[in-house]
This record gives sequence, C-alpha cells and structure tokens, in this order.
Amino acid sequence: MKSALQQLLPKLVLAPTTLILVVCVYGFIGWTALLSFTKSRMMPQWDFIGLDQYIKLFDNPRWMVALENLGAFCFFFILICLLLGVVLAIFLDQKIRSEGALRTIYLYPMAVSFIVTGTAWKWILNPGLGIEKLIREIGFQSFEFRWLIDSEMAIYTIVIAAVWQSSGFVMAIFLAGLRGVDESLINAAEIDGAPHYKIYTRVVLPILRPVFFSAIVILLHIAIKSFDLVQSLTGGGPGYSSDMPANFMYTHAFNRAQMGLGAASAMVMLFGILAVIVPYLYSELREKNG
Repeated sequence: MKSALQQLLPKLVLAPTTLILVVCVYGFIGWTALLSFTKSRMMPQWDFIGLDQYIKLFDNPRWMVALENLGAFCFFFILICLLLGVVLAIFLDQKIRSEGALRTIYLYPMAVSFIVTGTAWKWILNPGLGIEKLIREIGFQSFEFRWLIDSEMAIYTIVIAAVWQSSGFVMAIFLAGLRGVDESLINAAEIDGAPHYKIYTRVVLPILRPVFFSAIVILLHIAIKSFDLVQSLTGGGPGYSSDMPANFMYTHAFNRAQMGLGAASAMVMLFGILAVIVPYLYSELREKNG
C-alpha cells in the first residue's frame, strides 16, 4: 500500500500542472489553429473557409511590412548582440578588477521589462526630450537625431533598445562558455607564441560553436515574439512602418475585430518559432544520443 502511494504521489503532484499546461498552452494553440480556418471576426464563427485567411494575410501590405521589419530586426539585433556579447565576455575573462560589479552592470538591463526599456528609450530618442535636445543645448544647433519619427529609421530604434536589453545576457552565456574552456589549450597556444587575439579567434571561439548556436536560437526566439518593446517604443509607427508580426496579430485580432486573420498571423509566428527551435532540439538530442 505504501509503495503504491509512493508511486502515485508524484503523479498526483504533477497532475494539476500537466492539466494547466495541456489546456492553457496546447489547448489554446489548437483553438487558435481552428480560428485561423474560419471567418471569425469579433466573436468565433465556425464557418470554415480553408486557407482564405492565410491568403488574405499574405496579400496584406501591412503584414509584408511586418515581415520585412522582422527580418531587418533579427539580422541587426542578433549580429550586434553577438558581437557585443563576445567582446564583453572576452573583456571580463581577463580576470580584471571589479569583475563582479561590471558583470552586474552589464546584466542589469535583463532585469528590466521590455515595457520599461521601450518607455525609457522613447524618452531618450524623442527629439524634443532626449539626445537631440541635449546636444542642441550644448551648442550644436544643427544636430538632428529623429529616427523615432522617421518611417525609414524607426525600426532601428527598436534594434538599439533591444540590443541594450539583451547584449548583457549574451555576454553571460559566452562568459560561462569561456570559463569552461580547457586552460591547457590556451597555455599551449601561448607557449607556441600565438598572439592573444589569435588564441581567441583560432582556438577559443571555434570551441564555443554550440554556445553561438544556443545564443542565436534564444535571440531569434526573443525577436519573433517581440511585442511589448515595439508597442511601448514606437507603437508600430509612424503609421505602421515599424510594425512587427506580433503587433500585427494583436492589432487585427483585438483592435480591428478580425480574429480569423489575427489567428492566422499567430500560427505563422508559431511555425516560425518551431522552425528555429525544432532543429535546435534535434541537434541537442542527437549529440546526447550519439
């Protein structure tokens, strides 16, 4: 009896969590998938129309702008975060003084929500409040920095804020990787007379390939799901020039009462995330089993 209870107890403890996960995650994913095949507007309508919502979605110029913005955002966001993260990690790996304090400073932005980050950078980049006003008060009256209200440059203000938020996290990942590299390899390279920068570029960084892959996957996941940062920083504007897929989905599903179209955009985003995560999980499992 006691043995049976001991076997049953873990299942009873995990049952509520499992039920909530199934209903609130996978259940709502299934619900959203069903809605994407209907002509639902403000309320669900169960008249199935096949792939019409997906066709309508990719015929929508605002969705195509959102996809283009996502591509630009992903490229610059990931590239700059990786470069800054690697440089900062190498800098801290030199066992400098006050490493703990510097590490905390670099990591601090990750403790701030994207809403707070977006609001702060909205003040900083506002021509009437932030950088432009400050530089003009110093005496450079012709200075202009109006990316926030420029439809061509607004997306890059989101990149600036996102890099500030996430580069410290990437630094922490690479610093952990650097601390795990076998020091005998570095010592051997130093004995051979290799310059310091070549030790990192030829020996250390190639060993950290899995860390690069993990960082890219995490950053892609952050980029695809980005909503609150865009909403608080630009609101998708000017117009819809800085819209991202998550903002498109929210606007059409809740503000414009086009639930079917919003559901279709949500499913496209889900497939985008799965296209990143599934190969990553497959490679991880293959390495462990191989």
